[in-house]
Amino acid sequence: MNEDVRLTAWVRGRVQGVGFRWFTRANALEIGGLVGFALNLDDGRVQVVAEGPSENCHRLLEWLRSGDTPGRVDGVTEIWATPRGGYDSFAIR
Repeated sequence: MNEDVRLTAWVRGRVQGVGFRWFTRANALEIGGLVGFALNLDDGRVQVVAEGPSENCHRLLEWLRSGDTPGRVDGVTEIWATPRGGYDSFAIR
């Protein structure tokens, strides 16, 4: 079963000022079926919220952890939940 889920991930490392949000959005759009956003946080992390099919959210999370991202990812913490809706696309905030 590939039900819709909500992934919220916090990415630590050198992930601001390196195009990380732009590449996250591009990857989410390439995977397809995902809506949400990528946001720089004041503490230097990037928060990624993605809603869509479970398989697609897992693919995005794998990419966040892959080392194929811009900058340097030191770690990713995630939580899974039921989608809340309200997103039209995948945005950079």
